[in-house]
Amino acid sequence: MSWRETYEEWLNSPALSEEEWNELKAIGDDEKEMEDRFYAPLAFGTAGLRGVMGLGTNRMNIHIIRHATQAFAELIVSEGAEAAEKGVCICYDCRNNSDTFAREAAAVMAANGVRVRLFESLRPTPELSFSVRYYGAQAGINVTASHNPKQYNGYKVYWSDGAQLPPQHAAQIAKKMENSDVFRSPKRMDFDEAVAKGLITYMGEETDEAFLKEVMAMSINRSAVEKVADGFKIVYTPFHGCGHKLVPEALKRLGIKHLIPVKEQMVIDGNFPTVESPNPENPEGFYIAVDLARREGSDLIIGTDPDSDRVGVMVRRGDDYITITGNQMGCLLLDYIITARRTTGTMPPNPAAITTIVSTSMARRICEVNGIHFDETFTGFKFIAEKLAEYAENDSHQYLLGFEESYGYMMGDYVRDKDAVTASMMIAEMAAWYFDRGMTLADAMDELYAKYGFYHETTLNLYMYGVDGLGEMRALMEKLRRDPPTEVGGIAVARIRDYDSGDIKVPGLGVVEKTAISGSNVLYFDLIDGSALVVRPSGTEPKIKMYVLARDETAAGAADKAERVAAFARGLSK
Repeated sequence: MSWRETYEEWLNSPALSEEEWNELKAIGDDEKEMEDRFYAPLAFGTAGLRGVMGLGTNRMNIHIIRHATQAFAELIVSEGAEAAEKGVCICYDCRNNSDTFAREAAAVMAANGVRVRLFESLRPTPELSFSVRYYGAQAGINVTASHNPKQYNGYKVYWSDGAQLPPQHAAQIAKKMENSDVFRSPKRMDFDEAVAKGLITYMGEETDEAFLKEVMAMSINRSAVEKVADGFKIVYTPFHGCGHKLVPEALKRLGIKHLIPVKEQMVIDGNFPTVESPNPENPEGFYIAVDLARREGSDLIIGTDPDSDRVGVMVRRGDDYITITGNQMGCLLLDYIITARRTTGTMPPNPAAITTIVSTSMARRICEVNGIHFDETFTGFKFIAEKLAEYAENDSHQYLLGFEESYGYMMGDYVRDKDAVTASMMIAEMAAWYFDRGMTLADAMDELYAKYGFYHETTLNLYMYGVDGLGEMRALMEKLRRDPPTEVGGIAVARIRDYDSGDIKVPGLGVVEKTAISGSNVLYFDLIDGSALVVRPSGTEPKIKMYVLARDETAAGAADKAERVAAFARGLSK
């Protein structure tokens, strides 16, 4: 069926409300808009769905939510009556329509005989992961688009371990959706009726308390906070999102006396009126927080994204405030946790750290120096969760920290996803420890570079929109495989890791060995000096992500290499 035929089918569907019909009718003369909305369905993967809100197969709306939920419900029911009874936990963030989408998902699950635990109001993503594990649920749903701009929403899916859905289950859901009608297949039940029958129950403060108990148990050295509590200040912003309640509560329970919220951004608002993009990776979003930190004399600013799974930090350096990148924070936390656990005698046997192949190689160096086992996975915390399951099955290691470069960190055994609540608490404890030494986290990072060597990372995004964009992304990856560069930024390529096939090639020699993991569309160009360029298509957005990982004996040298490699990467789009 062509995109125009699909548009006409939707326009003539009795399932549409008058308002929805008017929305589609209004674009009847805009072929580009119609094509963009209907050229293909949103792809359902291990991370679920994510897209711009609006009507259409390539948009996030209640019809797509119902369709996906019906397929998910059928998967749960196929696991047996016990799985349906264990049910599903459902959470949502601050975005426009998130509460409506969550209620729609709950009603479809109930209509299929799957019991639902629904949060009574918005909650952080890590609490959804926690609730699945805590209540022994079969699955979880979180309506969120994480840090994306306001026009986006998403539908994250989780399995019984609290991690995002395994690939085989995601494939089953995608197949069910492909072979069923978006309007006719979903079973529906009145929401209030489902509540009255006990098929939908609410989670609230009792779940918050259980979660916070686990969060606070991760504190290693609370005395470090007590020592400086009278003078140590933190400015905090949730960027209008889910961190507004639990992050301040965790910091107060840690012993932070001077927690200064950005009042304008403590207001829950899916339009994110004070920022262009609510992404803590973008320092421009912190402009209000920086002004407040200057007035209050705070060395530390913490910001969590709308669903509170990512955390960004800015710190004072002289008269200015600078960003601590996701890679830098991962290394700071890793080094601090190792030091604090050894100091307090709480280091577990066979400790380990886990990060991803696109994250800084400095983490490996920290583990080598400190005798900590180190593992790398593909991008995404579902892969880190798989590694933890492997540790448990083999009784081999106990992890200290899992992190990825995109400002995500995980600690403890109670969540299986990025957790900005626990990370914010641990960052505050670490910053207080350095504060007692007369140092900011920027000073601490300088100390780590002097100890472990100099690293500089940059991430570039090559956006490729619409129908043509998908083809352009495939073409670029095919070209890099067919005709790989022999040098990048003037630095010779030592070997090429193709994580799709698992082949490791050396220029002039061909395939020499295999990667430890494979099956992901990633190309990793190892350079002769220890630097690297990693290229992979995004799984949730229309772009190719390029990761520059530079290493040198000096800070200036690492920065120069990073810029040279980045210039090469930018040229790939031409």
